[in-house]
Amino acid sequence: MEAILYICHGSRVKEASVQAIDFIKVCMKSHPNPIQEYCFLELEAPSIEEAYERCIRLGATSIIAIPVLLLTAVHAKHDIPVVLDKMKSRYPAVPLKYGRPIGVSDRMVDILVERLEETNEEVTKDSFILLVGRGSSDPDVKRDLGQLADLLRNRFPKSQVQECYLTAAAPSYAEALEMAAASQSNKVFILPYLLFTGILMQSIQNDWQRIANAEGRKIILCNYLGYHPKIERILRDRIHELKGERACVSNYA
Repeated sequence: MEAILYICHGSRVKEASVQAIDFIKVCMKSHPNPIQEYCFLELEAPSIEEAYERCIRLGATSIIAIPVLLLTAVHAKHDIPVVLDKMKSRYPAVPLKYGRPIGVSDRMVDILVERLEETNEEVTKDSFILLVGRGSSDPDVKRDLGQLADLLRNRFPKSQVQECYLTAAAPSYAEALEMAAASQSNKVFILPYLLFTGILMQSIQNDWQRIANAEGRKIILCNYLGYHPKIERILRDRIHELKGERACVSNYA
């Protein structure tokens, strides 16, 4: 039997883990595979090793592992594969295929547009949109978020869109806020590119409460991406790729 293993990031914030689990349970309903398990890379249980072992105990004869991560970065390219390599060595008779993260697509930009629209504030030519990513020292993260920012600019060609990062990359979120303050924009939209709530989202919310009262312009905080049917469809595509509808990576690329 073919098992599907969904690998989430994990968070110190319990609500984030609950949201991730609820989301994966919805995704599981889209597939007939009798063996489907979720796990976390860090900070939450079950671990990748524990969920992998459970797949084996339930009778898995092959495993598809899907990283439930927004962008291609160290977690997807190194940290998860290291653990999967260890498990593959432990169970060499059980073939393993590893899929791609959610990645860059118009579907993800559709969700960003929805998050802007649900604020009930019109995005005008005088608006400044801060697309806020988690950040990483991995250059692929800057590449991917930059591509998403370009796609968002295509949707709002008269507005200014600036990508920025909460950690480990430039421009930082603080630097981007300074850019917005120096601009002539009458509205600043803070648009978090985060899948679920967590420490980083809480940090953005705290900063927003501080600067919203200090600035002489509207500063609008959008919601994080959260569960969305379009993300479920992307994960479904990643699984179909590994099942052979579109042959994909099995060598952790």
